[in-house]
Amino acid sequence: MAVDQGGRARRRLSTEERREQLLAVGARLFSESPYDEVWIEQVAEIAGVSRGLLYHYFPAKRDFFAAVVERESERMLRMTAPVPGVPVRAQLAAGLDAYLEYVESHAHGYRAFHRADAAGDQAVRRVYRRALAAQERQILAALAADPEFGPVLENRPDIRLAVRGWLAFTTAVCLEWLRGARLGREQVRDLCARALLGLLAP
Repeated sequence: MAVDQGGRARRRLSTEERREQLLAVGARLFSESPYDEVWIEQVAEIAGVSRGLLYHYFPAKRDFFAAVVERESERMLRMTAPVPGVPVRAQLAAGLDAYLEYVESHAHGYRAFHRADAAGDQAVRRVYRRALAAQERQILAALAADPEFGPVLENRPDIRLAVRGWLAFTTAVCLEWLRGARLGREQVRDLCARALLGLLAP
């Protein structure tokens, strides 16, 4: 157990705890500044570790940012995973509530995730686009398994594009909400739900 300058004992972090700490710092920095303006030295200084230790976990900045993006993608997918056998219409409000809870509770990570597409690094952008594609697949799979919307998908080749557009719409709404738009969570949820149901209407 290490001792800080004040003489207090500090518990040594496990490998997973240290990695999570670094990703949390990265999420904050990438949410506040463009990719090119974030430096690995900043991350190491804020986390209280050497630059060499950070490079031990992440060989390059692109690997670090990609890990931040993947972490946030996995969180979103877990929180919004559909419940098998429950109709989409019945799940929609609860799923959006979970999503908006994530957006509020992990605002830095959410902003950082959606900054990835603007990153100049093509490898980072590919990670981001894979993450969006995973969200799209999750929604389409839930719709396909639904007795109400499943038949709609069979006759609507435009649904995939519509879902992709809805994800972009929901992202834009949530980012404005985080910037201080005067809407409560229920209003944001209902706005996004109406938008999706409107796209699926015959």
